[in-house]
Amino acid sequence: MTTRHLLATGLTAALLALTACQDPEARAAAQAQAQAATNEAQAAASERDFESAVATENWALAKAQADVLLARYPDTEAAARVRAKFDEVKAKGDAVREQARTQALWSYNTANVEGGQQLSAAIYARDEVDVDGSGAKQVRLIFRDHPSWGRSSYLVLQAGDFDCYPSCRVSVRVDDGEPRRMAANRPRTDEAIAMFIDDERALWRLLDGASTVAIEFPVKAGGTRTAVFEVAGLDRTRLPGWN
Repeated sequence: MTTRHLLATGLTAALLALTACQDPEARAAAQAQAQAATNEAQAAASERDFESAVATENWALAKAQADVLLARYPDTEAAARVRAKFDEVKAKGDAVREQARTQALWSYNTANVEGGQQLSAAIYARDEVDVDGSGAKQVRLIFRDHPSWGRSSYLVLQAGDFDCYPSCRVSVRVDDGEPRRMAANRPRTDEAIAMFIDDERALWRLLDGASTVAIEFPVKAGGTRTAVFEVAGLDRTRLPGWN
């Protein structure tokens, strides 16, 4: 830029400043313009943080960055660009949180027993179930791989009992699919209130890709009860012999 241009620019700025000082409306407009420029600069910085989180697929952080930007600088160009991506980022963030939640529902155990190691994967029902009138209590679904007893799948109650001596059939529904009848049995033991689902491999396969599995079972108190398990977070590699 030439000296002449610099002088002209400086003179123009000075005249604008002088005009703004003399005219309240002009002064307000100048202040608004300056604030808008500041907002755009700060929003652009927030947008860079947002895009950095997106690039690393840190969806929770990206959504948090977007929330702040859209709340503080809703009318900026940066906000318009981020808003166009917000729904996708939120959906991915929600999916990550849901995956973490369902994974945490499962517990895995490795125990040294006679003949080798026993592996198990267990999950509690989404809602507690009253099976005998004593109040709602937890119901647990367990898959076990024992070196001597082999593989098994079974439900465990905290109170009451199953009406499944010597055998019965349970109804298993995956998500919104049709119920499937499966053979089951209640072993005569007082060690645990347990009922085995005989075709453990079929039940294991049903869980693959499922969100929920509902198991309806007969109880000694009369009738049937249903336990619903949110199974999507199962880590199938923890029981490698089942796959």
